[in-house]
Amino acid sequence: MKNQIMSKTFLWMFLGLFITFLTGYGVSHNEVMIMNIFQNSTYIILSIVELILVIVLSARVRKMSKNTARIFFILYSFVSGLTFSSIFIFYQMTSILFIFLIASIIFLIFGCIGYFTNIDLTKFGTYLMMALLAVFICCIINLFLSNQNFNLVLSIICVLIFLGFTAYDVQKIKRLSTENIDEDNLAIIGALNLYLDYINIFLQLLNVLGNSKD
Repeated sequence: MKNQIMSKTFLWMFLGLFITFLTGYGVSHNEVMIMNIFQNSTYIILSIVELILVIVLSARVRKMSKNTARIFFILYSFVSGLTFSSIFIFYQMTSILFIFLIASIIFLIFGCIGYFTNIDLTKFGTYLMMALLAVFICCIINLFLSNQNFNLVLSIICVLIFLGFTAYDVQKIKRLSTENIDEDNLAIIGALNLYLDYINIFLQLLNVLGNSKD
């Protein structure tokens, strides 16, 4: 049962990442779409839609039909791809692929830690959320300071936080698989959490190690 749910979870996560990267890559080669997204308020609207989809899916997934949950997840992955297109504009493709490889390896390592460890990671969830909130506040402050070195430090800390979340979320999915929850919906919400972990790890590593096209 646990292995079946984990397989479904990672399958949906990989599908979400594929949709996001494919959409982002396709949009980055369409000048009209790029201008429509980034030269007016469309980007802000898309970001708000992303947030709404995440909130609704996280809060209502247990009451959704499995097809509705899947549609929400696919839609979120697609909308994220529209905003994700910026990385293909600003960064070299070789750099993106290299960071993708690094992110995938360390994500897999910490996912395995979360799955196989006998340590209860439940209590770490609160600490990770507190750390993430602190980093978020520091990021807002740095918008006014514009300190590049401070920005790099925050990115490194973010990578560590989301690696922690990766182990935490994998163990959480494993634990919930023993409860009376529809396995298809559990796989979707698990895929969403791991998708968000991976995307944040990837983006922060890209910020630290990525080579721009300039």
